[in-house]
Amino acid sequence: MKILVSEVGPRDGLQNVAATMPTAAKKAWIDALVAAGCREIEVGSFVPATLIPQLADTAEIVRHALTHAGLTVAVLVPNRRGAADALAAGAHKLTLPLSVSETHSLANLRKTHPQVIEEARAIAAMIADMPVARRPHFEGSLSTVFGCTLEGAIADSTIQRLAGQLMAAGCDEVGLSDTTGYATPNEVRRLVRLVRAEAGDAAVSGLHLHNTRGLGLANVVAGLDVGITTFDASMGGLGGCPFAPGASGNIVTEDLVFMLEAMGYDTGISIERLAAARDVLAAALPGEPLYGFVADAGLPKGFRPGVASAAA
Repeated sequence: MKILVSEVGPRDGLQNVAATMPTAAKKAWIDALVAAGCREIEVGSFVPATLIPQLADTAEIVRHALTHAGLTVAVLVPNRRGAADALAAGAHKLTLPLSVSETHSLANLRKTHPQVIEEARAIAAMIADMPVARRPHFEGSLSTVFGCTLEGAIADSTIQRLAGQLMAAGCDEVGLSDTTGYATPNEVRRLVRLVRAEAGDAAVSGLHLHNTRGLGLANVVAGLDVGITTFDASMGGLGGCPFAPGASGNIVTEDLVFMLEAMGYDTGISIERLAAARDVLAAALPGEPLYGFVADAGLPKGFRPGVASAAA
């Protein structure tokens, strides 16, 4: 079974580090990720440079990433203006975050729930006006869906209502994002089923998980249990959310790929070549902590990618 590992480091990772990676280094990193077999990369976000200067070159990075045949070039957009820029650049996938915690939504996007849903409608209308062959995939991401550092647990009724409204607004799918690192395996399974009951099974295929409390890979396994086929991850565990206090740490791409391949899943990604991409990242961000058990310990003797061990 194939699993898509969507690399989000060039967006989610870089927006959370103090240094700004040079544009040439970003391009080299993306090249190395593609060479490792990454089939989808979130290369940036179309937000004002005054807010996230680390991503001010996103349009140029999108154009570069588009030179790689077969790569899905994904971007995050906070509103219709960002979406217009993304469409002009030619991105293949747009993700609009909708925090189910309205307090977090106001801190992150400065918009209420109804305002974000209106942005989703406007973006969907823009996409519908494009030639069919050029229309990007449009994802509405339910941020803070497993809980919020500002509000705590969010009511199931709110989560279901917002998922339904995103689909009605014209989104192609609804993603679930553990923005604050609150998810547990039981909650992953429960909330995937909850949202699918509202949005439809086919509309919920991806998870964005953090490893803030060490449960990232356990939550991936729970996602696999309920048929999730796309997982976001960030090389070296870079990332988090600047608007959710204490919410640090995406799941580590290298560790995720190793676990999936060791379980017999096919990611299409070479762990050895990921190490080369990690070297590019480390050289471009000297002194920035990079995490990952596989990078520290190496691969087990006799490891065969895509083949489950006898013990499994």
